[in-house]
Amino acid sequence: MKVTRLDPGGYRRTPWKNGGGVTVDIADAYAPGAEAGGWDGMVWRLGRTRIERPGPFSDLTGHDRVLVVIGGRGLVLEVADAPALDVREPLRPVRFRGEDRIVSRLEAGPVEVLNLIADRSRAAIDLAVLTGPMQRRVAPGVHVIHALDGGATLTVDGGPETLADRDSLRIESDDGFALQLVGGTVALASIALR
Repeated sequence: MKVTRLDPGGYRRTPWKNGGGVTVDIADAYAPGAEAGGWDGMVWRLGRTRIERPGPFSDLTGHDRVLVVIGGRGLVLEVADAPALDVREPLRPVRFRGEDRIVSRLEAGPVEVLNLIADRSRAAIDLAVLTGPMQRRVAPGVHVIHALDGGATLTVDGGPETLADRDSLRIESDDGFALQLVGGTVALASIALR
């Protein structure tokens, strides 16, 4: 198992594909030879972003997305030819396809979201919000634990870790691991490479 601490000072800022904003990239993976931060060759990416005004989401055909509001409230994602995705309350992930034509609606001002995106031909993804105290067995794969709302105290296979707000751990495990969240709230992004 490989555990890497990710410092917010090292997070990259990447423009949205549609040019409407900027994402703070927490962790990602790209195909060999692909430019990090670009869209071509991206296998997966976890990022934080503020949605300041209503507008269309980028077309990410061929990708799966999971989004969760982590700051503010009142986000609704209007989906063409399908029911709207209600994300009014924070910390409740929603899943959608990158090719879905989505327009955001803000009912109570700007929001901050955590967004996990993956090329569905290369990876399956999941995003969960966990609040301590709790424990669970985490499946093999690549995982990013991202501290929300002031930080968190946890153990990864018995090894203690303390994360300040916005700190992250990237964990690559072939056998899975035991996660114990002693206190705080974290997002757990899980990526299973195909």
